[in-house]
Amino acid sequence: MKKLFITAAFILAAAWGASAQRYCVIDTKYILESIPEYKESQKKLDAIADQWQKEIDAKFQEVDKMYKSYQAEQVMLTEELKHKREDEIVAKEKDAKDLQKKRFGYEGDLFKKREELVKPIQDKIYNAVQKMAASRMYDFVLDKSGGATVIFSDPKLDKSDEILKSLGVKK
Repeated sequence: MKKLFITAAFILAAAWGASAQRYCVIDTKYILESIPEYKESQKKLDAIADQWQKEIDAKFQEVDKMYKSYQAEQVMLTEELKHKREDEIVAKEKDAKDLQKKRFGYEGDLFKKREELVKPIQDKIYNAVQKMAASRMYDFVLDKSGGATVIFSDPKLDKSDEILKSLGVKK
C-alpha cells in the first residue's frame, strides 16, 4: 500500500512538472531606453519631427496670412477676384494638410524613418529574447512595459538586464 501511494505521488508530481510552464518577464521599454543606439535614434527622430513641424507650421501661417489679407481686402474685390483668392487660400491650405499627412500620417515619412532607425534595434532585442527563451526553455516571455499585460511580477523573474547583457550593453 505504501509503495502504491509513493508511486501515485511520484506520477502526479511528474505529470504536474511536465505540465508546468516556464516563463519570465522583461521590460522592453527599460531595455530600449538602456541602449545608446536607441537614444541616438530617438534624438534624430525628434529633430526630424521638429524640422518637419516647423515647415508645416510655416505653411499654415502663410495660409492664415493670406486669409487675413483676403478679409481686409474683400470689400474692394470683384466677385471673380474673391473666388480666385478663395481658391488660392483653399489650395494653399490643402497643400499644408497634405504635407502634414505625408510627414506625420499613418505610414508617413516619420513612420518610415522610425522604422528605418528603430526597427533594427527592436529586431536585435527580439532575437536576444528568442535566444534566451530557447536556451532557458521558457514557454512564455511576458512584457511588462505595456502596463496591463502583467499585473504583478516577481523581480527575480525579470530578465531585462540579461537581455541587455547579451546585447553588450553595460548597466
